[in-house]
Amino acid sequence: IYLSVLLFPGRLWLLPMTVWYFAAVWIAPVTLHPQCLDFKPPFRPQRELDFCVMYREFGCCDFQKDQELMRKFYQIMDHFDDYGYERCAGFVSDLLCQECSPYAAHLFDAEDPSTPVRTIPGLCPDYCSQLWMKCSSTIPYLSDHPNIAEVKDDQTRFCQYLQLDDMDYCYPHLLSNQKLTNNLGRVQSDSDGCLQLCLEEVANGLRNPLAMVHANDGTHRFFVAEQVGVVWTYLPDRSKLERPFLNISKAVLTSSWEGDERGFLGLTFHPKHKYNRKLYVYYSVEVGLDERIRISEFHVSANDMNVVDHASERVILEIDEPASNHNGGQLLFADDGYLYIFTGDGGMAGDPFGKFGNSQNKSALLGKVLRIDVDDNERGPLYRIPPDNPFIHERGARPEVYAYGVRNMWRCSVDQGDPVTKEGKGRIFCGDVGQNKYEEIDIIEKGRNYGWRAKEGFSCYDKKLCANSSLDDVLPIYAYPHKMGKSVTGGYVYRGCEYPNLNGMYIFGDFMSGRLMSLREDFRTGRWTYNDICMGTGVTCSFPGLIDNYHQYIISFAEDEAGELYFMSTGIPSATSPSGVIYKVVDPSRRAPPGQCHYEPLPVRVKSNLIQFIPQETFIGTRNEPEPEPTEPYDWLQELIDSLGEVEPEPTPPLPTTTTTKPPKRKGRRKKSRSRAQSASEPQNGGVRLVGDEQGRSNQGRVEIYINGEWGTVCDDLWTTKNAAVVCRQLGFRYALKAARNSEFGEGKDLRILLDDVQCEGTESTLLDCKHAGVGLHNCAHYEDAGVICGNSDAGV
Repeated sequence: IYLSVLLFPGRLWLLPMTVWYFAAVWIAPVTLHPQCLDFKPPFRPQRELDFCVMYREFGCCDFQKDQELMRKFYQIMDHFDDYGYERCAGFVSDLLCQECSPYAAHLFDAEDPSTPVRTIPGLCPDYCSQLWMKCSSTIPYLSDHPNIAEVKDDQTRFCQYLQLDDMDYCYPHLLSNQKLTNNLGRVQSDSDGCLQLCLEEVANGLRNPLAMVHANDGTHRFFVAEQVGVVWTYLPDRSKLERPFLNISKAVLTSSWEGDERGFLGLTFHPKHKYNRKLYVYYSVEVGLDERIRISEFHVSANDMNVVDHASERVILEIDEPASNHNGGQLLFADDGYLYIFTGDGGMAGDPFGKFGNSQNKSALLGKVLRIDVDDNERGPLYRIPPDNPFIHERGARPEVYAYGVRNMWRCSVDQGDPVTKEGKGRIFCGDVGQNKYEEIDIIEKGRNYGWRAKEGFSCYDKKLCANSSLDDVLPIYAYPHKMGKSVTGGYVYRGCEYPNLNGMYIFGDFMSGRLMSLREDFRTGRWTYNDICMGTGVTCSFPGLIDNYHQYIISFAEDEAGELYFMSTGIPSATSPSGVIYKVVDPSRRAPPGQCHYEPLPVRVKSNLIQFIPQETFIGTRNEPEPEPTEPYDWLQELIDSLGEVEPEPTPPLPTTTTTKPPKRKGRRKKSRSRAQSASEPQNGGVRLVGDEQGRSNQGRVEIYINGEWGTVCDDLWTTKNAAVVCRQLGFRYALKAARNSEFGEGKDLRILLDDVQCEGTESTLLDCKHAGVGLHNCAHYEDAGVICGNSDAGV
């Protein structure tokens, strides 16, 4: 414990003080839960405190509150002579200033907003005894609470009343408790180095939400796009307009299949949208027998700023898609004002198109980063080529190409730069989904080759191309193996105001493993440091409105108009399942000072009914133990050697079966089992999945089975609970609660009927092991498609 000098006119007072030292991140076991009386994390005051100087570096008081406490101090001490002043001023200032303690909520028993707050902080018995014996006369001035008045004349009762249940937090012993005082204000980390963050639910009930953007028009609205082709408007209070902002679902090509990568994939507003009302969308379409990606321009209605004029669509660009996967989907405007379009390599596996694949072929638009100029396009061409595009003078190259050699970049973002220094401003970060071994994060630069299909991550994929001396590719800033995740979802560099510790941290995720991750650059060396991100354990996230868990499949990240960070995930990766949720990322260790992040949204004229936001997610608050390490050590050298060997073609993956995911385990430190179709391994013969439940529940639905490379239905008017038991056990459930017949969960008309007359004993591994009429042989129709309801309790069997 150190001593600091508190100055009063004509007097010097020594007050106990601890050193509040903090930096951005602290790797230590999580035991802290600092919280202020407003039920929010502490902060560093913008202006240095005059009175409660022990908390001038970090605490719960700004300068205004500090001055208020100083005035209260003098009002109390005016009742005492010089002797009383000398004897009691230290006690009075100590007690008043605990409102500024980073642990004020604990000291005043205010962790629960529904309980009454103490008027005097919780005191350690020895300190309380000294206060009562020396300065009991100050007690009525410190508190007029009737309970205090009742016990103030009895030392034992008074000190018992002020005693806390958790003695670790009593004043002043908490000042010398190193578990509580060391590293305050830093992002906490568990013993594995996993950063502890929390979430706030922002929106729910969405069907595969894959884009959330703002119009940069001062209204602070945000617009959320669903994969089916519907975009919704949300107001700053998180209410949703009943009428969609945009609905092109009839034109969008997608399906209800889990993992289908086609659909409405991207949305961005023109930088001058406030004046020209323009926005751009990226979606899948079917033209005749061809599948294409389409980039279109729309205008917002002149009569309603919350509705697009659907008749205003102008198709800017269409590109044929040779396969249904690897569709890309990102649109963004960078700092140069040009529109960037991120396309996939055309699908299948290994970019098999042409001699070197689409990605290395600069005459193809697939597997590229394109850059075009869409300004002043009301007359003449719909877009122009920026004069400094890198390949405009290269024979055979498409002039739209800005960078090439990308596989399937899923989610890119522009760094807004450090709020003060502007360091990093304008960089474009992308996550590029890998093939067999690695996922990568890239920073996009003009004219550069990002290596695919010669390389995957840092390793060779196509041995011959990789050895080509003219490849001249740029390496990713980070790549991770498929032991960590199999489908990267690119994120954002945090540049918001509310959580200063996160400034400069690139936060991203993995769709398949559900892992949240972070990178932070050391600008002196140019190296990036990696940390996992976990949901805060124990009481770390026990603030009002915060939660510590999220749904399984991380689809996309977003940034609002104020620069705060969000991500979108869903419990069921189907374009028609309303299980998507938007979460705001929260640092529970430190916030910005009150008032620093205040903004006044411009008014929005609303002509639609409003749907008020009702949170559905809950705080768990239990300790999630780390998952056990794999029994086999990770041999990175062997993996690198393997990657240099002959390339094994990856089969075109059908839609992932739910057998690759655990039934709805969506709570936890690292949520495993999320998958994107392009990187998921091929399901085993006889694999099953459940689809068609209107509420998106994963324990029930129509049975679809994977046989010989295709998905199909089971059609059987004699479907029994023994048959259902085989399916449920495959999916990890203990019981079959119901064998559903007669297409109770809808008809799978888009699929072939693969099994009929199935007769199981209930102990078989798959339906293929049961007696049946033969694969593809049937005498039934889809109106007899079979389903199941599974469970882990035998109630209702």
